Amino acid sequence: MLPPEFQTDGNLDFLANLTPRYLRQGHLVYDVGGGKNPVISGRIKNGLSLRTVGLDIDREALAAAPPDHYDETIGADIMDYRGRGDADLVICQSLLEHVRDAGRAIAAISTILRPGGRAIIFVPCRNAVYARLNLILPEELKRRLLYGAFPDMRRDHGFPAYYDRCTPRGFARMGQEHGLILESLRIYFLSNYFRFCLPLHAAWRMWLLLFRGVAGTEAAETFAMVFRKEQ
Repeated sequence: MLPPEFQTDGNLDFLANLTPRYLRQGHLVYDVGGGKNPVISGRIKNGLSLRTVGLDIDREALAAAPPDHYDETIGADIMDYRGRGDADLVICQSLLEHVRDAGRAIAAISTILRPGGRAIIFVPCRNAVYARLNLILPEELKRRLLYGAFPDMRRDHGFPAYYDRCTPRGFARMGQEHGLILESLRIYFLSNYFRFCLPLHAAWRMWLLLFRGVAGTEAAETFAMVFRKEQ
């Protein structure tokens, strides 16, 4: 009953459709924040002869990644990291909502890229209902609610989130400030946080339809951006 843009799972679209478009033979790819769950599978890595670098604040998570998925690992906080300017592609999935200063993280990503290189970024939007609740509720209560409704999320979710400037407009502005040209923007109006309760889910969908009409793309649940570093 809803428009197509309200039926697309942003996370799945990012992994299955957007990311593969930018993988090229022999590319040097940085997976920023992938940790123990690299975005690129071993099959794709080997098939395209990719060189991959895993960059994550958690060194133990990098060490727990499947063997041979990373050619190099870097344990560093993305907000403080300064790159070598050698990456053809940076992939950053569901990380930047967890940093206190998204501008510093975007600046770091810019230093990782070579001129003409691209960054593809997937982020939850701070204007989403679940994001606002995440910002308001105490951390321990949030985790109990999340794991109670979705026990399978216990392994990879529940990290503190700050959603610093996590809107399409905010990220476009930060990218421009750090020499990144916005090439593509995908907006998604679907998430699964309220699926455990039909009345709640229906109320949320009705709210989202109204909010979309008022706020446009800023009403997104999640969004994905492709940036290209200036030559």
